[in-house]
Amino acid sequence: MVKFGVIKERKNPPDRRVVFSPDGIKKVISKFPEASFTVEHSDIRVFSDMQYTDAGIAVSNDVTDCDVLLGVKEVPKTDLIADKKYFFFSHTIKKQPYNRELLQAILDKNIELYDHEVIVGSRGFRLIGFGRYAGIVGAYNGFRAWGQKFDTFSLPKAETLADQKDLEAELSKITLPNIKIVITGNGKVGSGAREIVEAMKIREVSVDEYLNNTFSEPVYVQIDVLDYNKRKDGTVLDKTDFYTNPEQYEGDFMKFAKVSDLYMAGHFYGDGAPYIFTREDAKSEDFNIKVVADISCDIDGPVASTIRPSTIADPIYGYDPTTETEVDYKDPNAIVVMAVDNLPCELPKDASEGFGEMFLEHVIPAFFNGDQDGILERARMTKGGKLTERFSYLQDYVDGKE
Repeated sequence: MVKFGVIKERKNPPDRRVVFSPDGIKKVISKFPEASFTVEHSDIRVFSDMQYTDAGIAVSNDVTDCDVLLGVKEVPKTDLIADKKYFFFSHTIKKQPYNRELLQAILDKNIELYDHEVIVGSRGFRLIGFGRYAGIVGAYNGFRAWGQKFDTFSLPKAETLADQKDLEAELSKITLPNIKIVITGNGKVGSGAREIVEAMKIREVSVDEYLNNTFSEPVYVQIDVLDYNKRKDGTVLDKTDFYTNPEQYEGDFMKFAKVSDLYMAGHFYGDGAPYIFTREDAKSEDFNIKVVADISCDIDGPVASTIRPSTIADPIYGYDPTTETEVDYKDPNAIVVMAVDNLPCELPKDASEGFGEMFLEHVIPAFFNGDQDGILERARMTKGGKLTERFSYLQDYVDGKE
């Protein structure tokens, strides 16, 4: 028997997501009868305590008898229970200074930490996450920002709507001008953005058509790394070469920026890769992009107009490329920027249900099959009060040396 505890989210601002919905837990127990669950009381979770109890799942203020504790965001140091296994996004694997003390406390309390971000398959690709929902909400917010910038239509905030179907229903009411939309990235984030664009029945065109033709309707193109990067020596190789030798490449996105009106950034940005567009690029008279929905949200990085994250409460701001400063998004010179860094929080029900499905498929079986695929072993960051070998690179970070 493995006792799982679904813990209350304690980080501010409040996060309404959860690893498992009531139906999600019922599916786990149906598939693995040797699993049991206690849900910690929460008055902010998107699923109420009553929904869990109605599904026959225990709700309690005390989860200390559970073996494995499942959360979404970082657990405050003072709330960590010693000698437990924890799953949550710790935001420590890149040596984030603000969570150094959290990782120190995890080690001090002999906790086994499994970070959702490092739950990967044998080839190193992430198996679970909220990326699809970031893409869905980010694309919706991009269209909403367009309407606000040009006063052409009004969309309600995503957080006020129940689910993706409601988002799509609102979008079906608006009429877009004949704009060109470019999406970077073909992963979970880019695919989520594409779902929304497809739901609006916007026509997809080829790269060649997009760059060279004009249209009497809105169109979009979804581009991959070799569409907007080129090798400095002019040779044409494959994506593997780009990922292996990113420093051998230079950005080639300006040909898209010249003809695009709305840009949805859903790419993964790797160290050493060229920027997508720079501050100098944005100054160019040829730069035509008016609204940037930066779903990836790397600050002061590959998307030059993203100079800070925005918030669910205040999701858009203006970037003046001439002065390289933030301005009112209504300013005639402003590129409108939507760079909310916690987009899935706006769709907590769908995001939680989708996350639970992935967690059941990829992680839960490992508890009952001896971890035959190494899922838990690869994701275990700490054990016995020490960093595991895979994460030993964090030792200087833990020691405060960097």
